[in-house]
Amino acid sequence: MTEPIIQMKNIEKHFGLVIALSGVSLDVNPGECHCLLGDNGAGKSTFIKTMSGVHKPSKGEVYFKGKLMNFARPRDAIAAGIATVYQDLAMIPLMSVSRNFFMGNEPIKKIAGLPFFDHDHANEVTMAEMKKMGINLRGPDQAVGTLSGGERQTVAIARAVHFGAEVLILDEPTSALGVRQTANVLATVDRVRNQGVAVVFITHNVRHALAVGDRFTVLNRGKTLGTAVRGEVTPEELQDLMAGGQELAVLEGSLGGTV
Repeated sequence: MTEPIIQMKNIEKHFGLVIALSGVSLDVNPGECHCLLGDNGAGKSTFIKTMSGVHKPSKGEVYFKGKLMNFARPRDAIAAGIATVYQDLAMIPLMSVSRNFFMGNEPIKKIAGLPFFDHDHANEVTMAEMKKMGINLRGPDQAVGTLSGGERQTVAIARAVHFGAEVLILDEPTSALGVRQTANVLATVDRVRNQGVAVVFITHNVRHALAVGDRFTVLNRGKTLGTAVRGEVTPEELQDLMAGGQELAVLEGSLGGTV
């Protein structure tokens, strides 16, 4: 049996008197897409920020490759091999794709002893990596702002994988995309998973989760409602868990099934 690459055990996070997470556990295996589902306010964002070093857990433990971790900042998690792609993507629209791809990791060449950005290397790598992800750019100097939302997501994902991510956290990557762009991003997730990267896919869209997920964990009000395996859970069951199934069933009954 494959050992999990990352394990979150009984994670609690308190902000003063507010309990955002109350004993949440989750593990992810290499080459697996583990979907974290929940409605707005369920605790998904707080949980992934704890996983990626933005927040320190108030209680609980984070293990990476079997080793207890104590991330002081996001840079520590990135150095370990945990990368997060947030909804805002942290890109500069007017800059080229290659510049955005290498932002913070610029390749340098020296001319007459002076350091310069190595455009040729950056352009070559960017085009190759994007092609691997199924995106054919007009050129590496194309401005990121001219790409579709799905293509920009793919740039961010390809960048994270190229720079050594072994765990890739995707924060609602399909939330603001159209049907075709969503399909492109889900295909990218599948490619990344097939490369052996562990993917944590955060979403509130059950259909998108079922398209790529291997396992599904549902959060509700800072607590885990359970983890299911692909093929052993229906879309309706996942939706009910997210919505608080029993409460919804009672409401449907009282309204004659019109909800």
